[in-house]
Formats: sequence, C-alpha cells, structure tokens
Amino acid sequence: MNSFLLWTLCFAIVIIVIVSFNFNLTPSLFGSILIVFSIIKMKLLPRFRSSCLNNPKPNSMAETDSDVDVDAKPLHIPPHLVIMVNGIIGSSADWRYGAEQFLKKLPDEVIVHRSECNSSKLTFDGVDTMGERLAEEVLSVVRRWPGLQKISFVAHSLGGLVARYAIARLFDYSSTIEVEVTSRNCNCKEEAKCTKNCIEQHYEARIAGLEPMNFITFATPHLGSRGHKQLPFLCGIPFLERKASQTAHLVTGRTGKHLFLMDNDDGKPPLLLRMVDDSDDLKFMSALCAFKRRVAYANANFDHMVGWRTSSIRRQHELPKFNHQVIDEKYPHIVHTKSETVDDISSKESTNVGGETIDMEEEMIRGLTRVPWERVDVSFRKSKQRFVAHSTIQVKIYWMHSDGSDVIFHMIDNFLV
Repeated sequence: MNSFLLWTLCFAIVIIVIVSFNFNLTPSLFGSILIVFSIIKMKLLPRFRSSCLNNPKPNSMAETDSDVDVDAKPLHIPPHLVIMVNGIIGSSADWRYGAEQFLKKLPDEVIVHRSECNSSKLTFDGVDTMGERLAEEVLSVVRRWPGLQKISFVAHSLGGLVARYAIARLFDYSSTIEVEVTSRNCNCKEEAKCTKNCIEQHYEARIAGLEPMNFITFATPHLGSRGHKQLPFLCGIPFLERKASQTAHLVTGRTGKHLFLMDNDDGKPPLLLRMVDDSDDLKFMSALCAFKRRVAYANANFDHMVGWRTSSIRRQHELPKFNHQVIDEKYPHIVHTKSETVDDISSKESTNVGGETIDMEEEMIRGLTRVPWERVDVSFRKSKQRFVAHSTIQVKIYWMHSDGSDVIFHMIDNFLV
C-alpha cells in the first residue's frame, strides 16, 4: 500500500461518510469505517515511516538521521542546502529518487535534506503545526552545517503549503541592512512598486540565516481544495464538493479544515487566505519575495487529488491551450512553460478594479501573484502511469512512477545554484 492508495482510501471514506449522512445508513457502518481507517493509520503507516532512510546513497552529501562524524571532514562542503518536503500521508522516502538525481547532477553544489518531521498521520495536524515543525527541523539542519550559504525548498502537494508557512517563520533580514529595510517597510501588499522593490532586494533577506534561492512546488493546492473542481476526485459535482468541505476534517483532521478553508480559529479568516499576506509575526509574502525563483509544476490532467488551477495559481481562462505534442524530446511530459516578470505583475495589477467583491479563491490568486512565478505544466496523457499523475510528477516510487523522471530532470537542469 503506497501513499496514492492511502490518499484514495481517505477520499473514498469521505464519500462514504457523505452518503451515510444523506441516506441514513446505520451508525455501525460509519463506526466500522473509522475503526478500519484507524487501524491502517496506527499499524501500517508506522512501518513505512520506520523503514525510511534519509540518505539516498552512502557517503553522499545528504542529510541522515545519524550524528555527523566530526572526525570525517570532507574536502569540500557544498554551500547550498535543498530541503525536500513530502505531501499528505507521505514520508521522507517519497523524495528518494529526486534526492538521488540532485546528488548525481550537482554533487559539489548541494546538500539535500529530505524532511522527516511531518510523516504519515502527522500530516493531519494542520498546515500551521506542520510548518512550525518544518521550521524547527530546518534550523537544526542549518546548525549542523555551519558553512551553508544558500537555501532552497522543493515540495510536493500539501508539502508546498507547509513550506510556505515554514519560510514565513524562518524569514528575517540580515543585520547589516535591517535599519534600511525597516524604513522602507516593504511588505509586498501595497502595489506593484513595492513588489518590484522586494524582488530587487531579495538578496538582503534571509531564510534561516541563508540566502533564499529556489522555491519549487509540485502539484501543490496553493488555492486550497474547496469547490470549483479543485479536488478532481469529486468530478466537479457541487453536492459532493459541498459535503467534502463539511466532512473532510473527519478523515484528515485540521489539515482537512485548512485545505477546504473551513477553519475559523479565534474568528480569524481561513489560514490559506491569511497566507497570501504578511501579518505582524509571520511575513508570508515577504518570505516568498525573498526567493530568486518561485516555480509551480502542475499536472494539466489526470491528477485526481489537486486541480490544475490550484496547483498553477491561475484562473480558468488563464490556463494555456496546448495540443499535447512533445515540445522537447529531453522532457517529453513538459507541455508548457511560462515565466512571469515584474512588468507582467504591474500590468495585471493595473487592470484590477478597486472596490469589487471577490471570493476567497480570487483573493488568494491576487495575493500570490503579486510576485512572479515560473509555471511548468505537465501532462502524462500518453503515459500508462497517467492515472497516478499526482505521484508520477514526483516519482514517488520509481517502478510505479518512473515516467515522471523527465520532470525531475527539468527541475534540476533549471535549478539556480
């Protein structure tokens, strides 16, 4: 049983719960479902977690659980830390293939750490709790490698939201320019001019004390999973989408509330809505501004867990049209790429009409697109592995998801070191 099957099980249970509520099935059936699910969580998932190794190859520059041998001093310690973050019900093993490719292609440039703090049932604790844990883990890794200079994040699915929360917690300015930056009060939320300033000044900001370079997500529900076919598994049926929003927390805990924008902690707006702006203690957008690149890889089809719009941060009419022809033999499943510039952001903002009423999805799009993104659209339409596209884009298990290897190569070949 892998993460995809467990994902499918989760949402199958959601559907059964919905049906049971509306057709008055016996409580015993509902209770049996929860018992079975609990057994799976408590018995099977720990086995996966305990078998995860965080070192793809012996003696490679990858983080492990074991203590660092202080007597073994490598001739060259790579300056760039890459943090790889798993998705829901996942583990550090999910990025094994990706980490191996990083170390093969950039052995002298990067240290790869596959996050271990949010695995299996811990991914039900909520985006904020997971983000806090990830931030602490990153700080621990940075302390372990005092010679580090740069940092990047590569995240899959829910892990992208967790990483966005963590970087806000880790965000700070270097002490040498703190007074100067404070006087500018640039927080990426006023207008295009402010956004441009933030982009130009990214080198002044720090994430965990390091220079932020790449922030890359794979099939991440940046806009949440609420309605509008953002959760393709529900086939866009309004009734199921409404009921899924109301019952997801029964299966996925606080994480379900966050994904479906149903949380209301202390009367505050939903967390994902708050994460498209800066707050007093968490500079979500300033942290994103700090990275030299922000990249969103998105499945254009056959992803049953995360819709194309939410993973690529676009409106329906902004989705590109393509004929699925191979545009590059080296990357056969990359069907469209688009890089925004600061001028593109300025043009978009000038067309927005003030005072209009907008829904939460539109508000999140406007918030997140205050900074430029590189969007890479992926299609496994002609692949035998297309029905597990959500895992294939990451190459979670090589023998099952190997067709996504060209997407990983594309990511590494364009990686800013």
